Amino acid sequence: MADTALPTALNLPMVDPLPAPTRKYFDVCQEKLGMVPNVLRAYAFDIEKLDAFTGVYNNLMLAPSGLSKLEREMIAVVVSSINKCFYCLVAHGAAVRAMSGDPMLGEALVMNYRVAKLDARQRAMLDFAAMMTTASATIEENDRDALRQVGFTDQDIWDIANVAGFFNMTNRVASATAMRPNEDYHAQSR
Repeated sequence: MADTALPTALNLPMVDPLPAPTRKYFDVCQEKLGMVPNVLRAYAFDIEKLDAFTGVYNNLMLAPSGLSKLEREMIAVVVSSINKCFYCLVAHGAAVRAMSGDPMLGEALVMNYRVAKLDARQRAMLDFAAMMTTASATIEENDRDALRQVGFTDQDIWDIANVAGFFNMTNRVASATAMRPNEDYHAQSR
């Protein structure tokens, strides 16, 4: 069922009619996810902004990387937990549950990633993402070396930094606009 309510507290209705490429993208989302994520609907008042957002998101979260898609979602959840971003915790928490097949992992990352059963690589990655979120100006070479010591390449470190940076930005936009998550996310993979 299509959601007709505005996805944020702002009165920014979607362009109507949507351009054909945007309509096709939304149809793919509906087919694969069973919904069009509200973040996309929120940006659809300005197709150039939507295209910029989806271009960066798709590159960071879906393109080939030394980080798995699950690891990138884990970063999204940890950053969003620190920032208390309701939208991203719900949406990306559901993605972690689905990709990992472990609802406990998703819940732990939402509440406090330090209690999650993580390997050394994941722990170092999430520690770095957390540091970027709370104290990025304090990051030094030894912090990057800690990532290298558990097997991350410099390109992987770039990807960790960019995923964490992206979610720090989107968390702030979502919180500032009272973006609401799609209700369907709440019940997924539980």
